[in-house]
Amino acid sequence: MTTVLELDRPDGPAPRAEDLGTRPTPPPPAPLFGAPDRRRGLVVGLVITVLAAITRLWGLRTPTDQGTPVFDEKHYVPQGWQVLTGGNWIEDNPAYGLVVHPPVGKWLLAAGEGVFGYGPVGWRIAPAIAGIGIVVLVYCAVRRMTRSTLVGAIAGLFAICDGVLFVQSRMGMLDIFQALFVVAAFTALIADRDQVRRRMYVAYTEGRVGLTDYGPRLGFRWYRFTAGVMLGLACGTKWSGIYFVMFFAVLAVGFDVANRRAHNVRRPWRGTLVRDVVPAAASLAVLPVLIYLATFAPWFSGETSVYRYEVGNRIGVDGPFSWVPAAWRSLWYYESGVLEFHAGLTNSAGNHHPWESKPWTWPMGLRPMLYAIETGPDQCGGGDCVRAQMLLGSPAMWWLALPMLLWGLWSWLVRRDWRYAAVVVGYGAAFLPWFTNLDRQMYFFYATAMAPFLVMGLALCCSDVLSSATRTARTRPERRVLAVLLVAIYVGLVVDNFVWLWPILTGSPIPLSTWHQQIWLPSWG
Repeated sequence: MTTVLELDRPDGPAPRAEDLGTRPTPPPPAPLFGAPDRRRGLVVGLVITVLAAITRLWGLRTPTDQGTPVFDEKHYVPQGWQVLTGGNWIEDNPAYGLVVHPPVGKWLLAAGEGVFGYGPVGWRIAPAIAGIGIVVLVYCAVRRMTRSTLVGAIAGLFAICDGVLFVQSRMGMLDIFQALFVVAAFTALIADRDQVRRRMYVAYTEGRVGLTDYGPRLGFRWYRFTAGVMLGLACGTKWSGIYFVMFFAVLAVGFDVANRRAHNVRRPWRGTLVRDVVPAAASLAVLPVLIYLATFAPWFSGETSVYRYEVGNRIGVDGPFSWVPAAWRSLWYYESGVLEFHAGLTNSAGNHHPWESKPWTWPMGLRPMLYAIETGPDQCGGGDCVRAQMLLGSPAMWWLALPMLLWGLWSWLVRRDWRYAAVVVGYGAAFLPWFTNLDRQMYFFYATAMAPFLVMGLALCCSDVLSSATRTARTRPERRVLAVLLVAIYVGLVVDNFVWLWPILTGSPIPLSTWHQQIWLPSWG
């Protein structure tokens, strides 16, 4: 039986023993990068980082709502300030209503406000740094997956030019922090896959693979541990991080099965179950829960924490759970209230918003969000101007999401390309769970975590175009020229699209005529 996660491209899968009549010898693992390419990779990475920093940090002071935060910044920016000034790094002011998200994202907002004060730069500096980090991680992950600095640079440039990642990294909201932790966990899993395959190859060359039916133990896996920490922080930012815990755990197990099969372990599935599943569960399931609970340490120690002392007030002192410590019962009451709040945010309960959207519109960004708008005489030659900021996915990329996903699924299931498997799983974790309750009130900014996997998938498609032409370069050199030209034109189109959208991504003043030209679809207005 062959698992669809098995393919070890770019080296290719090891042939099956039953096909050859004998057990094949796995090819040696391809070196990641030689010394010259490591230097090149560092230089390119620095350039990508500088470009990300310039775009994310430029003009953070605008837009504002007459000097106050815009859209959902009005919730999270004051909460961050209250965390900073209220003592003990906790939210203890119920005047904001029920505290509906865990504290990690608000700690990061508070850190920026603590350095730069309660103003636009203070509100947005931490999201901007997170946005820069996402670009760098996307570059590193794709470079590792493709063994190509060029393709990694394309992915990094796509991440810089994506409207969703760009706008969210300039807003005092939580979603960009969760996306950062998710991409960090994904990058760590990709690095873990490379590391354990090298460990397995060493065991193979030393003759230790066949000592048992299950294959060798692979030791402690720090990259996988790091992924668990990042997933815990993602959950500690917003509860939807749990989706990535589940999807990434399955992805990690698939990587382990493929690793054991590729190195001729006699019982790879059982070997994964015996050798890998328990430590994987510890790192990717138990550890995130522990990290999540640890984020509430200030809540446990605070005398004024919201709902900290509910036993004896809203919670009875008796009952079947009276043996549970009062603090943990109070936390359960707090968390159940959060769950009830989210469960009640439904259209059928009368919750509606003019800019809400459903998940089937997200892949192509058919219903973006208007964060801020101001009209009137401005800097447009004496005429009326518009200053508007929209959360909008760059059409040059988002309108190709469905073809990318179809190609990715075909490459995964038919070509058994593990790289597309990883990207599609990450995209699915950010997208598919929202279909479980379509009555819920939802917004396009929930798709923030989809954006990194979209740009990774598009970069892999560019890699396929280039590599397919390279294979026939000797016999048909014109195909390589055409492939390079096509990829270059597409990258230029993405950059040009970003430059065109810049005014409505940043709230820059534009004439009314230009504003109408920016609204490409009726659903954007």
